[in-house]
Amino acid sequence: MIARAQPIGRDLAPWRWEARALVRLSVPIVLTNVGQVAIQTTDVVMIGWLGAEALAASVLGVNLMFVLLLFAIGVVIATAPMMAQDLGRKRHAVREPRRTVRQGFWVALALGLPATLVLWNIAPILHLLGQNPALIAAAEPYVHAAMWGFVPALWFVILRNFIAALERPRAGMVIMFIGVAFNALADYALIFGALGLPALGLTGAGIATALTNVLLFLGLLGYVQLDRQFRRYQILGRFWRPDWVRFYEIFRIGLPIGITLVMEIGLFAGAGFAMGWIGTVELAAHQIALQCAAVTFMVPLGLAQAATVRVGLAAGAGDPPGVLRAGVASLVIGGLFMAAMAVVMWTMPEAIVGLFLDAGDPANARVVSTAVMFLMVAAIFQIFDGGQVIGAGALRGLKDTRWPMVFAAIAYWAIGGSLALGLAFGAGLNGLGVWIGLAVALAVAAALMIGRFLTLQRGRGPVPEAIPAVM
Repeated sequence: MIARAQPIGRDLAPWRWEARALVRLSVPIVLTNVGQVAIQTTDVVMIGWLGAEALAASVLGVNLMFVLLLFAIGVVIATAPMMAQDLGRKRHAVREPRRTVRQGFWVALALGLPATLVLWNIAPILHLLGQNPALIAAAEPYVHAAMWGFVPALWFVILRNFIAALERPRAGMVIMFIGVAFNALADYALIFGALGLPALGLTGAGIATALTNVLLFLGLLGYVQLDRQFRRYQILGRFWRPDWVRFYEIFRIGLPIGITLVMEIGLFAGAGFAMGWIGTVELAAHQIALQCAAVTFMVPLGLAQAATVRVGLAAGAGDPPGVLRAGVASLVIGGLFMAAMAVVMWTMPEAIVGLFLDAGDPANARVVSTAVMFLMVAAIFQIFDGGQVIGAGALRGLKDTRWPMVFAAIAYWAIGGSLALGLAFGAGLNGLGVWIGLAVALAVAAALMIGRFLTLQRGRGPVPEAIPAVM
């Protein structure tokens, strides 16, 4: 008897369903990330109105605070795959996600206390780093005000992970947009003195940052407490009760994520320092091209966060084909988007650079031509940039975080960083050499992250805890 072949459309149906689920989940996450960038941009613009010295002082403070916050966010990101796998194993689980949220809050406090101590002593730290004393004096009160939003910012991330694991991330997007408007109003009122408030200058910007982070957390917490689906989890119930196994699991999974994020951002920060050694023209062009790449990066970043949830749900359910579909579908969608962005950057770099500078002004000619050259390199690495972040997100869904940390060290520093310096200063390629190093670093990272995910799925064996998360 000859078996009847299944229609091709039926074979593709699970893939189409997975693609739709990823898009539904990722779009609100992407827009939430865009809102976060809008808040940061508003801060830069408003502080810039105070003058170059105020802006430079804020950069000194933000750089240190951002590294600490990025590391801490990496650690608490571990709550996303933990909740996703718990919900994959038992779709209507309540106790496990609630405990993960609660211990995530505890972890945020554990990270926030030492970070606050460091930020409170930012002046002596910056003096040790040889920074301008006048800028340090201006940066210190700004940081002392802004640092009170550190822990609420982490709590907001944990709640975002919670609603994303339940595949209802829109509330985070709406509250983030409210936060964008509030931050702009608070910046203007507290920096320049409006609405009956005193003009506090740079300190006012720090207060606005802290208040915005508190608002974001309280807004999302209030929604979770009022919404019928979320309310039943009672995430604040028995908040004082420890769950040390879960507490340490967040650190076990999250510490490598935090280190990975710092290494990746550290490469691009180091590239900026290298550009400063080369010249002002290269540094300005670098900032323009990097800003363009950062904007397009928001989409694969959101897809990576969605992939963590979708892969985690399938892994928790013991569904290896579902894990593969979630990972591959997110890579394909992200790859198609980044390919389109690569075409735009490659075919019209002058028009894009013209959004930042007046290309018709002869004084800008060198910066424009250099930025165009960097942007064409950025076009080449668009797909790699999307691949590495989505590949890492898929691996997080499997709680596989230590190997990605190793891959980041190899790709970003052992290969990318050394190649960038060698080409820039040894081969005399200057800024172009730095950008070639960045492109190679992202290509290697993408190959390693995606390769590991596909290798883990080749056997199609049990996926949740049987896949080793250690080296």
